[in-house]
Amino acid sequence: MASVFTRIINGELPSYKIHEDDLTISILTIEPVNPGHVLVIPKQEVNHWFDVPADVYTRIGLNSQKIAKAIKAVTGCPRVGTIVAGFEVQHYHLHLIPAWSIPDLDFKRAKKLPADEMKAIQQKIVQALQ
Repeated sequence: MASVFTRIINGELPSYKIHEDDLTISILTIEPVNPGHVLVIPKQEVNHWFDVPADVYTRIGLNSQKIAKAIKAVTGCPRVGTIVAGFEVQHYHLHLIPAWSIPDLDFKRAKKLPADEMKAIQQKIVQALQ
């Protein structure tokens, strides 16, 4: 069965897309730890980060750097933390989380935001990428 990310990639589920290229897609997570929390995902469904092909892994890293700079500019955070967990969805994804301190990276803080807030942060990050 296809992962939720594959279903988003295939257009079967909606998302707040930040960036997309031939190998990756980046979206806002639906339950951000902090506003501006982005997931960078390979289009190829791979469970573990260490099994991601090198060219795809490199692209994820390069895209993450660009997106993190945009997140930092938009949110004013001093750091954008990265986390690989992979317990909820068996499809590798890199979390980019705006943070002001270590506790700001705690997934217990995750909560849904209203659609208008999600759309506004999406537009700001996309604009900062240009």
